[in-house]
Amino acid sequence: MTDTRQAGVVVPTAVPRGAGVGLGWLDPEELPDGLVVADADQRVVCFNAAAVRISGIPAALALGRTLAEALPLEDLEGRRWWQLTDPYGGLRIRTRQPERNLLLPGGREVLVSARYLRADGGTGPVTRVVVTLRGTEARRRTERSHAELIATVAHELRSPLTSVKGFTATLLQKWERFTDDQKKLMLETVDADANRVTRLIAELLDISRIDAGRLEVRRQKVDLPAAIRHHVDGKIAAGTAPERFVVQVHEPLPPLWADADKVDQVLGNLLENAVRHGEGTVTIEVRSEQAVLASGQLREVTAVTVSDQGPGIPEESIPRVFTRFWRGSKRGGTGLGLYIVKGIVEAHGGSIAVDRMPEGGARFRFVLPAGLPEFML
Repeated sequence: MTDTRQAGVVVPTAVPRGAGVGLGWLDPEELPDGLVVADADQRVVCFNAAAVRISGIPAALALGRTLAEALPLEDLEGRRWWQLTDPYGGLRIRTRQPERNLLLPGGREVLVSARYLRADGGTGPVTRVVVTLRGTEARRRTERSHAELIATVAHELRSPLTSVKGFTATLLQKWERFTDDQKKLMLETVDADANRVTRLIAELLDISRIDAGRLEVRRQKVDLPAAIRHHVDGKIAAGTAPERFVVQVHEPLPPLWADADKVDQVLGNLLENAVRHGEGTVTIEVRSEQAVLASGQLREVTAVTVSDQGPGIPEESIPRVFTRFWRGSKRGGTGLGLYIVKGIVEAHGGSIAVDRMPEGGARFRFVLPAGLPEFML
């Protein structure tokens, strides 16, 4: 390791990286996290660029000062952190401080962890304290996203649950006063709202599994054209004009092994978006293609395109279509459907994209690997 003289102290400018595996040396300035190193005299000898960015403290003011002076941290209760933890004193078996949220002057929050390097085989006096700093922006974004998810789902659940509670309470209290047709209408409303609650809970579970990388795919042979016709027939039965749909299947198609329920979920969401937010003819096209998957492998895929003739998606909104809470219009919905669709398609090893039709309208296209799955080859 090479050293340079800076502010009268020795500053390590390189630390080992991948010792024993031939990866060379890493300059502290290349680290994405803040790095602060104090020597045996508690003087700061390294304060890298990321530490300057995260803490807002210039390196010139930190180098050569004591750790407590250079990095005046406090816990959330206002206690001086270095006095509280006393890294250079205390039990000699201490070697680290786990990451925690601390405050700098002015209320700036940072995530701080520390490692104590000791002499005499790790039981002697502290020879160096290595501190890493991380900003809290990513954690705050995650917390805001979770809070927004909870608020959205709670809002969407309130309406159907209020309806279910109101109708069931009314029926229980005044059953004899209603005609059979009135009872049937109220029970049908309760059933529809209960189905809506079930769908919302299913969406929430899907998002949880997608975020955790635990979305299970139970593969079986899927008749994709039949699944598409089933969804189209359902839309027509629900009142959508039959002439709004055009299904184009380019035979022959390779065998598709996928999770039938999740493929239904993808098709249902894309068709619902096209009918609800689009206009004119909704075209569903299925064909076989050769494509390079995310793994870099070239293989046969089944490509499905769902397009409409509506106003389409503004160019500036296209990058956000598959993010949480994106809504193409104010016509209801949680804004979670397309996020789940993307997670399902990618869990199958496929990909999905959206663009604008030349004559207007939105065009969603997803591909799924075709042929036998790898575990059956």
